[in-house]
Amino acid sequence: MGNIEKLKKIRLQKLKNLQKAGINPYPAQVLRSHTNKEALDNFSKLSRTKKKIVLVGRIRSLREHGGSTFCHIQDAAAQIQIYLKKDKVGKKEYQLFLDNIDIGDFIEITGVLFKTKKGEKTLEVAKWRILVKTLLPLPEEWFGLKDVEERFRKRYLDLILNKEIKEKFVKRSEIIKKIRNFLDDNGFLEVETPELQSLAGGAKARPFKTHLNALNMDLYLRIAQELYLKRLLIGGFEKVYEMGRSFRNEGMDREHNPEFTMLEFYAAYWDYEDMMKFTEKLLASLDKKIFKPSFKRIEYSKIVKKDEKEAFAKIKEPTFVINHPIEISPLSKKLDPAEKGKHQRVARFQLIVNGFEIANGFSEINDPIDQMERFKAQEKQRKKGDKEAHQFDKDFIEALEYGMPLAAGIGIGIDRLVVLLTGSKTLREVILFPTMRPK
Repeated sequence: MGNIEKLKKIRLQKLKNLQKAGINPYPAQVLRSHTNKEALDNFSKLSRTKKKIVLVGRIRSLREHGGSTFCHIQDAAAQIQIYLKKDKVGKKEYQLFLDNIDIGDFIEITGVLFKTKKGEKTLEVAKWRILVKTLLPLPEEWFGLKDVEERFRKRYLDLILNKEIKEKFVKRSEIIKKIRNFLDDNGFLEVETPELQSLAGGAKARPFKTHLNALNMDLYLRIAQELYLKRLLIGGFEKVYEMGRSFRNEGMDREHNPEFTMLEFYAAYWDYEDMMKFTEKLLASLDKKIFKPSFKRIEYSKIVKKDEKEAFAKIKEPTFVINHPIEISPLSKKLDPAEKGKHQRVARFQLIVNGFEIANGFSEINDPIDQMERFKAQEKQRKKGDKEAHQFDKDFIEALEYGMPLAAGIGIGIDRLVVLLTGSKTLREVILFPTMRPK
């Protein structure tokens, strides 16, 4: 029997001890009166009035000395010390706690706040109650959670043991909230579009394929929100955005995860110049130190000779790489209709920071004939074996024939943006549950 199994066996026995004593180790109700943070923030008043309060949390430390036991309990926001005294809670209750409660267990405690001789804010326990009896010890008790793969695979333990990791995901949530507020304040409407699509469009990428039994038809997980958001421009909305999951059946590395969070937004009567200026303002609202307007600009042809990724790796400061070749931009408006052949460029930009592509945007094609020709060219590439080439979307062409206003759009990779704003190194650090091979 391994070490973990032995520890689990001991805890199972403690569980039975509690049940034998008539205690439910998993009660259905909690009687908390204050969070730990509220108790600490209002310590002076609560300790002065000797008011009994009820706190809850997971035990993170436990030390016994004579007839006294000190513990620290942790809830979502704060940790506080609790003090159990045999004379206060009673000999039977004290021994029951000592014999059957472990680090990692959740408890509810009722008592009065006071300061120890060392000046630590503490709750003296009048009574306690088990809320959750844990059967496995936290990793720090037996070997620590040092393996990086294990941290990602068991993120719940990573969050318990590493405060800075938890704070990183709190910051991620704050970033997303700020982005939404900025777009809302600038007249954009948040919408939702299908994640299951009959054609995977809006980007050059290999999709995941599935089957809908009810209609006996193949569907794809979306690779982008683009084509449905542009249908909304056709329908009369002028500014729309969507924050949601997209899926691409591609390689995994520091910049890629098969499912990821993408922000796309579109504005009628804008061109790519308008979109670049607005993007600068949006990103500066998140972090003015990293994103200082105005960003550098460089022509795609001047920096990319053969390998795009290799060229972008040299870019550190926020830089718009602009005016791409038409053959790699099937949804972007021509920069100059007079340009022909290999020299044709489109009104497109990619935002590169620290070698990462953070955003991709352009003036949108609203000429249905031009868009049809682009789709045909992509279809030829698909027949030659390019599984990432854009599919021919007949329904979208029909929608364009009803008329879409001049517009600009952008896609911003939220995971990559969070990597940058939190000083992380890879996407897996900022995705709560990154895609992992089963153990």
